Amino acid sequence: MDWELLRDGLSWAMLLGGAAFSLIGGLGVLRMPDIYTRMHAASLTDTMGAILILGGLMVQGGLTLVTAKLVLTLFFLLFTSPVSTHALAAAALTDTRTALQARDDGILAPMEVDLPEEQDAQGVAADEAAHRAAGDAAGDKESRA
Repeated sequence: MDWELLRDGLSWAMLLGGAAFSLIGGLGVLRMPDIYTRMHAASLTDTMGAILILGGLMVQGGLTLVTAKLVLTLFFLLFTSPVSTHALAAAALTDTRTALQARDDGILAPMEVDLPEEQDAQGVAADEAAHRAAGDAAGDKESRA
């Protein structure tokens, strides 16, 4: 069996798969209606695209210094991509945001939601957690009675 041909085939399959994921992520950013669905499309597909592209380059490079640099680049991307997506989502949450809401006829329509100035994303999360805890406590009292 020709190992060189197998390595090239695996490398090209990973490179083409990574390019396909990146292209799908780019199209998702263009086609999705609001910031949250755009972030979802971009973050998931571009991370997978980067993993496949860098993996294909690592297979092609073999055990060299180039592969070590590609591994470091991959770790850097795997740590920074989720952090940047989270930061973008937090910024979108604290600012006036446009979300989609289903109307009675089933069509998604944009709906603007304004947060009070004194309330930020952490305050919203704390309020929701307190509300859930109060609901859980009320549920426990009902189950004991």
